[in-house]
Amino acid sequence: MTPRTPPAERIVGERVLLRRHAPANLATFQRWYGDPEVARLTRYQDGPMRPDEIERFFAARVIGPDTFTMAIHVLATDRLIGSCAFSQMDGDNGSALYHITIGEKDFWGRGYGTEATDLMLEHAFTQLGLHRIALSVFSFNERAVRSYQKSGFLVEGRAREAIWRGGRFWDEISMSVLDHEWRRRHRPEHAGRGDARREVAEDHAEGLAAGGGSLR
Repeated sequence: MTPRTPPAERIVGERVLLRRHAPANLATFQRWYGDPEVARLTRYQDGPMRPDEIERFFAARVIGPDTFTMAIHVLATDRLIGSCAFSQMDGDNGSALYHITIGEKDFWGRGYGTEATDLMLEHAFTQLGLHRIALSVFSFNERAVRSYQKSGFLVEGRAREAIWRGGRFWDEISMSVLDHEWRRRHRPEHAGRGDARREVAEDHAEGLAAGGGSLR
């Protein structure tokens, strides 16, 4: 499968505006990712990124030509408070990885990240034609886990004791949400048809197994 439309340049929500990053945002990235508290939640390595690492990351992963990374702005004031992105977008299998950072700490826990995630998921499933969005999060980042669950992500596994933070090991949690799960939550009038087709396919597969059929 291939995406139905190109990724958006601008997505407007109730309190949040998502738009493509400008080169001038590098200075804000330097401040965010140079902050030990932000780095603790976002990096596998212990400690903040160096300025040269942030510059390379920004050039390749934020404003690069093949990226889909959006700046998160407060709609009412246009203040830049974070960044969200899809990476490893796989059109053949309809999947992508999701990433989000709210870099302005005075906006933590206020629902702006959840709204940005909701907007990105709506765009993924209704415009890009994707089927599965996945992410990973450190188990000590309980606020992020709750936010992802509010947006419909389900825990699908754990890499046990995969990250060392604060003198101990923590799990890395894998989460995902599928298009029909999202539609069931947000657009129930469209979910039934997809679920019905899925049930028919599952019944057919069970019939093959019960009858001793083989797909080899």
